Formats: sequence, C-alpha cells, structure tokens
Amino acid sequence: MAEALDAAWARSLEAAESRGQMGVAKAERQVAAAWLAGAPALELSQRQGRGAAADGARETEVGLLLPLWRPGQRQLGTQAAQVEQDWANASERAAKLRLLGQLRELSGALRAAQAELRQSEQQAQALQQLSLDVARRVQAGDLAPADALAAKAEWLAARALSVQAGQALLAQRSSWQLLTGLAEEAAPERAAVSLPEDEHPALRLAALSVERARQRVALGRAQRGGAPELGLSLRQERPGQGQPAQNSVGLSLRMPLGSEPPQQTQQLAAALAEEQLAVATAQRSRLQLEAEQALAQASLHSVAAQAAAERERAGLLRERALLLDQSFKLGETALPDLLRALSASAQAEAAAQTQEAAHQLAQARHQQSYGIFP
Repeated sequence: MAEALDAAWARSLEAAESRGQMGVAKAERQVAAAWLAGAPALELSQRQGRGAAADGARETEVGLLLPLWRPGQRQLGTQAAQVEQDWANASERAAKLRLLGQLRELSGALRAAQAELRQSEQQAQALQQLSLDVARRVQAGDLAPADALAAKAEWLAARALSVQAGQALLAQRSSWQLLTGLAEEAAPERAAVSLPEDEHPALRLAALSVERARQRVALGRAQRGGAPELGLSLRQERPGQGQPAQNSVGLSLRMPLGSEPPQQTQQLAAALAEEQLAVATAQRSRLQLEAEQALAQASLHSVAAQAAAERERAGLLRERALLLDQSFKLGETALPDLLRALSASAQAEAAAQTQEAAHQLAQARHQQSYGIFP
C-alpha cells in the first residue's frame, strides 16, 4: 500500500498543488529574511543655472532610498513564514491521507470482486462436473433426461455469473491502474495494534490553519501604512564662474502619515474573516473526526462478528452439500435436492468471502480514521 500511495501521489493533482504551496512558503521565508522591507530605489536629479549670473552653475544629486521594516514587522514575517511552511507540510500529509483513503476503498472493492470471481469460478467448475456425471448416468439409464437438462442449465447459469464477475474485476483493476499506474493491487493491510501517538493529520492541519490565519492578521496589522524609507544621498554643487565644486552627503528618514490605504484595510478584513472560518473549521473537524473514529471502531467489531458467523455457516452448508453429493451418487438423494444444497453452499461461501473482504475494509477504515499510514 505504501508503494501504491507513492505512485498515486506522483500522479495526483494534489502533488502539484503541494509543490506550489511549498514554493510560496519558501518565498515568504526569503522575504522575511531580507534586511529591507522592499526593493531599494535610486534617485537622480540635476539642476542647472540659467542667465549670465548663473553661468556654469549646476547641482547634481544621487540618492538611494531603502524601505525599512516597521518595529516587530520582520519578526512577525519570520514567524508567519515558518507557520506557512509548517502548514504546507501538514497540508501535504493530510492530502496524502485522503488519497490513501481512496486507495483503501478501491483496494477493498478489488478484494470483494476477486472473492466473487473465485467463488463463481469454483461454483461453475463444481456444476460442470455434476453436469458431466449426470449425463453419464442418464446414458446408463440411472437418471431421466430431464435431470441432465436441469444440471446443464445450472452449470450455464453459473458460468454466466463467472463471466460477469470477471468483467467487474477488470473494471476495478482498471480504476486501480488509472489511480496508481500499477498493474497489481495492494495486499490487505493488517489491523492496527495500537493507536498512533502523533496527532491526526487533519487535526494538525486545522490547528495550523488557525495559527496561519492569526499570523496573517498580526502581520496585516503590523503592515498598516506604507513602509518607512531611509534615504542616503550625495550632492555636488558647482557655483560656476570658476568657483570650486562643493560636495555634501545627506541622510533622510521618510515616515508615511495618515490612515492605511484601502487595499490594506481590505486585506486585514479578509485575514480576520479567514481566522474566524479557520477556528470554526477546526472545531467542526475535531467533532467530525471523533464521530468517524467511533463509527469505525463499532463497525470493525460488528463486521468481525459477522465474518466469523458467515465462515461457520459456510462450513456447515459445505459439509451438508458434500453429504448430499455422496448420497446422490449412491442414488439416495434426488437431483433437485442436491442442486438446492449446492446453491445454498455457494451462496454461503460467497457471503463468507464477501464478509471477509468487508472485514479487511473495516480494518482499513479504522486505520484511516486514526490517520495511520502504511
């Protein structure tokens, strides 16, 4: 199942989405690690005098504007970037768990189809052998020709069911191959001996979604208004008329005043709404997961009891069919009675195998509900 999960993950759209989320988290970490709040800007200005008195006068200024972080903004950005990366990792694991649930359901359907095909093939072989035996006894005069027709009709019906079961299995295998790219399905998983100590991937993702939303709110509040700018400039003045040039260095600090732009107000409102939604989603996810775990636990015990009962019933009807078959060969049992016994035995065998597949699927669903990976 682990191999099938890796193969299916490599082919899934969620893998591409996860790579994109990882890229966003990496970019945010790079932004938060930068010393400046934005890209620096270069300023260049020149003024030249006019008229006879200002002949040759010229002033040239070259400046560099450096956007600065607001107090605490860089630290909040670093924390938000770390939470974003943790959220991306948790999102990937939760997506893998959902994909694993699809694989487990499909694997259970495959096992049920395989069990049905095996049972129908065995039933068809048994009825074919019975039809041949009846035909020989009809030729010997021990049975009526109607018995041969009845036995052959039962054999043909069983063969038709076998073909139908084979087609159903091919459809399930096609779905498996489409999802994983593998020709062989996964083997049944063993039941979990103990519950995992790690937090369920869905709960961890919900908790990190809340923390991610809160970090975005805090970062949005810290980013209200434009970024301060530190200016460094070099000025050269030429008074003209043969006077020497004068150089000076300037240092300036630009602090934006007034209320924040409407775009930032909108972003903060969106972050607050996202926080409220994340809190509500986390609470609902925990309640839903608890209900799923309780249902999976109860279903596992119930299906296990049903599987044991069906195995015992199939064994009893199989033994009864063998006894009636021996009695039929000795001429002590009529053919209709034997056909009914064989049909009841076949149905019981099919029910037992189907219930066994359901038991394995219940085990897989139990592991799925607790977030257990193969």
